[in-house]
Amino acid sequence: MWEELAALNWALIAPLLVIELILIVVALIDLSRIEKANGPKWAWVLIILFVTGIGPIIYFIFGRRQ
Repeated sequence: MWEELAALNWALIAPLLVIELILIVVALIDLSRIEKANGPKWAWVLIILFVTGIGPIIYFIFGRRQ
């Protein structure tokens, strides 16, 4: 297992992980600052945190009230 992790090209993977982390943080901050979202806030927290890759994007498209 450790050999597989060492063999990964981290120069390609690290920027994607950083972008994902930034999106998660920004989405959670935005969710905490708005009064109402489309649906319960606790559900959006779960979506943002556990839907890997697209959770924050789903929140910004569907979760925010216009």
